[in-house]
Amino acid sequence: MIKAIDNLLNRVTMYRLVAYYLAGLIAIAVLLSFAHILPYDPFALLFTTGFLIAVSWLTNALFARVFRVPANVESTYITALILALIVNPLSGYPDLLVIGWIGVLAMASKYILAIGGKHVFNPAAIAVTITAVFLSQTASWWIASGPMLPFVLIGGVLLVRKLRRGGMVFSFFVSALITSVLLSALAGSDVAMTVREMLTASPLLFFGFVIITEPLTMPPTQSLQYGYGALTGFLFSPQVHFGSFYITPELAMVLGNVFSYLVSPKQKLVLTLRDATRIHLGADLWDFVFTPSRRLSYAPGQYMEWTLGHADPDSRGNRRYFTLASSPTENNLRVGIKFPSNASTFKQSMLAMDQNSSIVAAQLAGDFTLPSDRSQKIVMIAGGIGITPFRSMIKYLVDMHERRDVVLFYANRAIEDIVYRDVFDAARQKLGIKTIYTLTDKTRAPKYWNGALGHITPEMIRKEAPDYANCLFYLSGPNSMVTSFEETLVRMGVSERQIKKDFFPGFA
Repeated sequence: MIKAIDNLLNRVTMYRLVAYYLAGLIAIAVLLSFAHILPYDPFALLFTTGFLIAVSWLTNALFARVFRVPANVESTYITALILALIVNPLSGYPDLLVIGWIGVLAMASKYILAIGGKHVFNPAAIAVTITAVFLSQTASWWIASGPMLPFVLIGGVLLVRKLRRGGMVFSFFVSALITSVLLSALAGSDVAMTVREMLTASPLLFFGFVIITEPLTMPPTQSLQYGYGALTGFLFSPQVHFGSFYITPELAMVLGNVFSYLVSPKQKLVLTLRDATRIHLGADLWDFVFTPSRRLSYAPGQYMEWTLGHADPDSRGNRRYFTLASSPTENNLRVGIKFPSNASTFKQSMLAMDQNSSIVAAQLAGDFTLPSDRSQKIVMIAGGIGITPFRSMIKYLVDMHERRDVVLFYANRAIEDIVYRDVFDAARQKLGIKTIYTLTDKTRAPKYWNGALGHITPEMIRKEAPDYANCLFYLSGPNSMVTSFEETLVRMGVSERQIKKDFFPGFA
C-alpha cells in the first residue's frame, strides 16, 4: 500500500501536488457550504478564489516582465489558493479592494522584498501581515473550521510524505503543542481544552502541512529545518505574547522566515549556456555546463531548484530540482540530466537551449554531502543518473587531494549509460577510490566487458566492502531503487542512521 501511494505521488511534481491539494480543499469547502455545513456563501467563495487567482497571476506576470525573470505560474496559483483558504470570502464590493491588495502584495513581495534576487518571506504570510498592520484586516484562517480538518489532515500527510519534510513538520507540531500546554498550565488554564482547541480550532494542521513547508523560504539543511520548525511552532502558540501584543500565525511565519534567512544562504543565479557546453554523454543522457556570473559557494552533493521559462508548459510545470554534478573547485555549474522518450516540455525546452537561452538556479539546499569526519568509511551506491552527486563529491576529493576510504557501486543497464568515468578513474589512480561498475542488462554487455554483471547484491557489497557494518552508505537513484537498497542494507544489519538517501522521483 505504501509503495503504491509513493508511486502515485511520484507521478506528479511537488508544486503541482500542492496546487491539487489546495484546490481540492476549496472544492470541498464549496460543497460543504452548499450543504450549509460551513457558514459561507459558496458562490462568494468561488468568486473570491477566482478573483485572487486573476489578481495574483496578472501581478506576477507584470513583475516578472519588469524584473526580466521567468514567471513561476505554479507558485502563483498556490499562493492565491492559500490566500483563499485563510481570508474570509468577500461579503460585499468593498472587500474586493482589500482582497485585491492582498493578492498584489503577495506577488510583489517575491520581487520587492527580495535580497540577491531571492525572496525572503512566505508570500501569503507577508501579505496578510502587511494588511493587518496597515489596513487592520487580519486573516481569519477559516480553513481551521472543524468540518475541514479531516481533509486537511489526510491530504496534508500525503503532501508531507511527498515533500519528505516530516521531521521539520513534526518539530513544528511538538513545539507549538508543548509551548501552549506549558503556558496554559502556568496560567492555570485547562490543559486538555488547550490541546483540543489547538488541534480542532486553530490552523495548526494547515499551517504545518502547507505554510512552513514552502520550499523557497525554508533553511537548506535538515538540522536547520528542525530548528526552523521548532522556532515557528513556539511563535505560533496563541499563548505567546509580549505585553498586550499577541503573535498571529502569519507573523509567526514571517519571523520564522527571518530566522531562515539569517542562518542559510539565499542565492539566485541567472545562467546562460555558453560555448557549446551541452554535452551528449551517451544514450539519453546529457551534461549541461553553465558559467555563472559569480562564484557559488556550496557543498559537494547539494542541489538547486531550476526554473526555465517556456511556452505552454505541460502539467509537470517549469521547475525542477537537479543535483549539482560539478565540484565547488570548478568554475562552472554542471548538471547531468536524463531525457526519456516522453520528456516533459521543461526538458524538451532545456535540450533546445542555445547560447542566448537562460535558466534560473536558486534554493541551494541538501544534506546529501560528505561527512565532516574524514576517517569515516563510505560506500556510495548509484543507479543511472543518480551518479551526479557522487561525481560532485569525488571530483572535489580529487581536486583537493583529500584521501578518504570510499567504495562506489555504479549500476547501469548498458555500458553506454556509464558517465563521468574520467573522474572516477582519476580518483582510483590518485586517491585509491574503488569504483565497481555493473551492467544490469546482461544481454547488452559487450564481450570485452570485465566489470560486474547484474544488480548490486548483498554479496557484492560484502565482497568489495567487507567492513560494511562500519560504513556510512549513500544511496542515490530512482525512488524504487533507493527504497529497495535501504531495506536490503537494514536486513544486512546496517543501522538506518548509517544510511543517507537522495531521491530522484523522475518527473521527465
